[in-house]
Amino acid sequence: MKVFNGKLAAEDYMSNHTLTFSTPELTLMRFAFWLGDMVPDLKNPGQQMPRIMTFVEEKDFVPTPVVDDDKFVPTGAVKTISGLYGNINTEISSSSKFCSECGTKLSVNAKFCTECGANQD
Repeated sequence: MKVFNGKLAAEDYMSNHTLTFSTPELTLMRFAFWLGDMVPDLKNPGQQMPRIMTFVEEKDFVPTPVVDDDKFVPTGAVKTISGLYGNINTEISSSSKFCSECGTKLSVNAKFCTECGANQD
């Protein structure tokens, strides 16, 4: 995938141009015109290309993993003071159940274990 490296382009522009009394709009306009200037193509001698193409890079991105709704792995990001995930008023009484994998006490309507993330069917 081809990606424009705007940070590198801006740093290159700022290092070569003085912007002492410019307003942000004027600076942005000058930067845009600078990117559009025709410069010699280093790969094809005698040819020219827009300067913006010198800041375009080929990058590989790792595909985003698909979220599986049947599997829950607790990260600890949504932990309450009592150590439970979700509803803070869960009642642990005779109508509670235990995790089939680790044995943690869970509420009756829990779909996943709050400790190991095992599916509770």
